[in-house]
Amino acid sequence: MNYNVTEKGYYGTFGGAYIPEMLYPNVENLRQNYLKVMAEPDFKAEFDQLLKDYVGRPSPLYFAKRLSEKYNTKVYLKREDLNHTGAHKVNNTIGQILMAKKLGKKRIIAETGAGQHGVATATVCALMGMDCVVYMGEIDIARQAPNVARMKMLGAEVRPALSGSKTLKDATNEAIRDWINNPVDTHYIIGSAIGPHPYPDMVTRFQSVISEEIKWQLKEKEGRENPDYVVACIGGGSNAAGTYYHFLHEEEVGIIAVEAAGKGINSGESAATSALGKEGVIHGCKTLLMQTNDGQITEPYSISAGLDYPGVGPLHAHLYKTGRGEFYSATDDEAMQSGLELTKLEGIIPAIESSHALAIFKHKTFKPDDVVVLSLSGRGDKDLDNYIKYFNL
Repeated sequence: MNYNVTEKGYYGTFGGAYIPEMLYPNVENLRQNYLKVMAEPDFKAEFDQLLKDYVGRPSPLYFAKRLSEKYNTKVYLKREDLNHTGAHKVNNTIGQILMAKKLGKKRIIAETGAGQHGVATATVCALMGMDCVVYMGEIDIARQAPNVARMKMLGAEVRPALSGSKTLKDATNEAIRDWINNPVDTHYIIGSAIGPHPYPDMVTRFQSVISEEIKWQLKEKEGRENPDYVVACIGGGSNAAGTYYHFLHEEEVGIIAVEAAGKGINSGESAATSALGKEGVIHGCKTLLMQTNDGQITEPYSISAGLDYPGVGPLHAHLYKTGRGEFYSATDDEAMQSGLELTKLEGIIPAIESSHALAIFKHKTFKPDDVVVLSLSGRGDKDLDNYIKYFNL
């Protein structure tokens, strides 16, 4: 079984580029060039150097001793929360801004939900002196105020999406409209492993630095490159794609994805796409998508702004359909309690997105000698307001 993207941009039956004709030149230009550009030695050297000196990679692989004792297994946390800007998102934005420069683009647009991708995009635009417009749902602007302030400080213009649920999918719609209207000078930095081909593959490749590091770090700590399980939270799924990438074809490594069940899978307020989704097209790709019987996209819900998305990236849809990935979902309550538990046991406050991945220990029992590597995709500073309200701190 092949888990990598095909020449035509598919993972099994998922993926492709379902785009309006007016977007074709932008996407095709990228498709024809992205692998060539990524293979150029000077591109690679600049990317690696910025990851090291600017982002602060490699991110540590930390043995969580007290968490391991509590769940009687060996838990390692891949500390993406320690990256500059506070999450994994910057791995991809560094790569894409260098790509945009190579392709002669002068202006950057992005969409953001939790604001982490918006901050990471605004950060690299400041670094490279490029104009930046970030689209963000009006509801997300309200619930992620610190990140909005950061983006503005970094020189980005934050434009609210006022349609639909006023969250991530609507911000994405607005960004796509902008791109259609500005095809020549604008590059759209998509923040997740979603969108028309080549985006899911390109984003996954930029994020694959995560699994690349896990392999050699685990070799140092455990004497072997492969863990028994890799675990990540999934919305669109870029941190997960990067965490899984170098293990996709290593059959002995279990791949675990944790989605947001919101108030419960069948509550009508959830974002558990694998459980609720059917095949459909969203934002330029065919994937699993929460939708009504007549194909209208249903509104997702999660306490975590970064997982509040009605679809999942095509790679993850393929992992689900083939059974290569085990998919779980965690409710708001399970995620919040798991986030607090990590804080109290290890002195690390995780992003609420990452807290969903941590909830795996409530759903699955691991063996005492299992090595479980969990992607701690972001830190909890941006979510303090939510934590304060939830726990009445």
